[in-house]
Amino acid sequence: MAAADELKTVRDFVRYAVSRFNQADLAFGHGTTTALDEAAFIVLESLHLPVDDLAPWLDARLVEGERTRLADLIDQRCLTRQPAAYLLGRTYIRGVPFKSDARAIVPRSFIGELMAGDLFSGGHSFSLIEDPDAVGRVLDLCTGSGCLAILAAMSFPEAQVDAVDLSPKALELAAENVAEHELGERVSLIEGDLFGPLTGRLYDLIITNPPYVDAEAMATLPPEYRHEPTLAFDGGPDGLDLVRRILTEAPKHLTAKGGIVCEIGTGRELLEAEYPNLPFLWLDTEDSEGEVFWLSARDLGAGKDLRVISRMPR
Repeated sequence: MAAADELKTVRDFVRYAVSRFNQADLAFGHGTTTALDEAAFIVLESLHLPVDDLAPWLDARLVEGERTRLADLIDQRCLTRQPAAYLLGRTYIRGVPFKSDARAIVPRSFIGELMAGDLFSGGHSFSLIEDPDAVGRVLDLCTGSGCLAILAAMSFPEAQVDAVDLSPKALELAAENVAEHELGERVSLIEGDLFGPLTGRLYDLIITNPPYVDAEAMATLPPEYRHEPTLAFDGGPDGLDLVRRILTEAPKHLTAKGGIVCEIGTGRELLEAEYPNLPFLWLDTEDSEGEVFWLSARDLGAGKDLRVISRMPR
């Protein structure tokens, strides 16, 4: 393979990958947002190097086997359009590693970034969770690979975490991730449709990154996203089918001091128009604005019928 013969250093392979990725007009969004970030991730992860800093390794020379593997990975990324996380079998959220393959959507969520910040760590002038140690039960709906359930267990050290998904294959992958992080005693994986298998259970925190892609966007998904399970994306005609169901059922499963964090993509205007009396608190991150909301149990009127505060028919 010419590339493997001619390219010698990490710098060579990063430059080559960026050129190939730009030429192939690849789509990103599975943990990276640019061709350079994607190239750096593939090179570093393939070489079993820390993925958070490329600089120390740029002039490192590679042995033949490393060069051959990297050249093949770059080819596969361009030819198959599979997400890099699938090709490598691993990705990271806030530095935490997760196994990744086609059984579940590639681990990624703005909620992971939020849980690592001040809003959920307590002891600050404004925190949604005043005392992380006081969180006893957490629910992760649509858990997929289990990444958010695992991050929740790390963020709330005293919590038991229930992680629900409709897909048996996704739960198989989630089980592998839970085992890798040695959290089997604290994270329970449950097969079912949203709150269906959770009758009578109450939670101090509900987190959810449900399918929220609308029909128009589903029809134009880039090839990279078509390698992932359709079930993980399809949110119905306007993308909010599951979000509505979650809002309706969540009050029955929150403790009095509980709350819900939900990622919804680009549906903010639709949601605010449909639920004008809900005081959505929008939680922005470095890469998102108006895509994640917080509602407390009190905001949701726990024990009331949410249809009373929705003015639009469904």
